[in-house]
Amino acid sequence: MIEAAVEELTPLIGTRPACRVLGAAPATIYRRRCPPAPRPVRVRAQPDRTLTTGEREVVLEELRSERFVDDSPAQVWATLLDEGRYLWSERRMYRLLAERGEVREWRDQLTHPPYVRSELLAERPNELWSWDISKLLGPQKWTYFYLYVILDVFSRYVVGWTIQHRESASVAEQMIAQAIGQQRIGRAQLTIHADWGSSMRSKPVAFLLADLGVTKTHWRPYTSTD
Repeated sequence: MIEAAVEELTPLIGTRPACRVLGAAPATIYRRRCPPAPRPVRVRAQPDRTLTTGEREVVLEELRSERFVDDSPAQVWATLLDEGRYLWSERRMYRLLAERGEVREWRDQLTHPPYVRSELLAERPNELWSWDISKLLGPQKWTYFYLYVILDVFSRYVVGWTIQHRESASVAEQMIAQAIGQQRIGRAQLTIHADWGSSMRSKPVAFLLADLGVTKTHWRPYTSTD
């Protein structure tokens, strides 16, 4: 859009004044008007010391031999060098194997297990609750409050809440027990969903929900959209 405006002002005040007014770079405008010719693709010449196809096969046969099948190229290179044989450099052995997909990470890599995505549906009140703890800034520096809230997913009604000076599993246990008692929740009626916080995964809360017949679910780790 700026280039079009520059082209409109150029017949009136010139290219450079138009660029100065609109804040455009004159070099960019000139380059867009007369783009440079594409550079020819240069074919890189092979170095004189590059191994031929036959010599590469000799190196591969040595690396794939029964003697060195379980050794790394670094070990093969050092062993052959001790025997007075030099086939190729260690780095080029790795590169030759990488071209054929025969090099991989030997160390065990951390793999996360597949977590099932939580899919919960509330069709009536007091069927699905969600609760969390929020850290609130206090009136003075380095002072905080912790807001505990239990929300009914169907009606968006706050069935329980409290503000404390610290995060504690015992406080969460008392709040959940009080909310379940006030709403007269029966066994196998309610599901409570939460994140992976320490209070949410604590034993007092887990034992309480198990005793009351309440199902508890958690979202997937590091996935706040569940």
